[in-house]
Amino acid sequence: MARKTINIGGELVEIPDINKGVAFLAVLGFLALVLIFTSFFTIDANEVGIVQRFGKFVRSTEPGLNFKIPLGVETVKKIMVRNIYKAEFGFRTLQAGVRTQYSAEGFLDESLMLTGDLNSAVVEWIVQYRIEDAYKYLFNVRNVEETLRDVSESVMRLVVGDRSVDEVIVLNRQEIEDQAQLLTQELLKEFDTGIKVVRINLQDVNPPGPVQPAFNEVNEARQEKERIINEALEAYNKVIPQAKGQAGQTISEAEGYATNRVNRAKGDADRFLAVWREYTKAKNVTRRRIYLETMLEILPNLDTIYIVDEEQKGLIPLLQLMRKEVAK
Repeated sequence: MARKTINIGGELVEIPDINKGVAFLAVLGFLALVLIFTSFFTIDANEVGIVQRFGKFVRSTEPGLNFKIPLGVETVKKIMVRNIYKAEFGFRTLQAGVRTQYSAEGFLDESLMLTGDLNSAVVEWIVQYRIEDAYKYLFNVRNVEETLRDVSESVMRLVVGDRSVDEVIVLNRQEIEDQAQLLTQELLKEFDTGIKVVRINLQDVNPPGPVQPAFNEVNEARQEKERIINEALEAYNKVIPQAKGQAGQTISEAEGYATNRVNRAKGDADRFLAVWREYTKAKNVTRRRIYLETMLEILPNLDTIYIVDEEQKGLIPLLQLMRKEVAK
């Protein structure tokens, strides 16, 4: 190999003379590696690749290994289309975890709203969303996250403004969430943002700080009212069935008594009619039979029985004498 002598700091140093062909091949190899590594890219399963050529959209790529023109001719933006993102309104998460810390300071302009009955409420909520169309998300709206925030805030103010403060804070939270989600999705679809709203959750809804004590007193009064109503309903449900049972028992007894009296009257009438029919057939015999039956009922109850002959005379003095002897 040829050597070459050069002067370095007053000393002559021999260095090998590198073949220009070898250097050229090394440069070509390096460029080839650069081209290879910058021409291929991978897209994960939860991503979509957006390929731009000199800034203009060319195509979207599916998960896996893909090719693009290197040296900055084509660039790739990877958009995660299966992740769930969230936007917080009226507060911000300071530290997520088991004991999540939140901050609501400085965000009252987002959360302070006017209700339909001209009261104020501090409404904090979360919008959960995902990217449904990566192309629309990137190119149709200049600042899609800011658009989402503006749309969600305007919709929530609209929904809250149609309801009273009691409905917003206590009664209709689920209905407010559902309606806000529906209206927000309609507007985002109209703006062609490529965003799909997954869920809107009311995080915390309270009256403003200055009126919080008064609102608490109203809630306590309402709870006391409900307690009294529940106690009254309990007493009602206890007394009314008992009264109905007693009324039913009385009615049943009256109906039984009426049936008994009717049956007895019918029996007496039937027996009288039977006796009358026999009497009409043989009046003397029937009269005698009735007489004998009557005597059978009366005679056992008498202490003294006198059998008097029709021809007997002077019976009264004898009876008086016997009464005197009994008296002695």
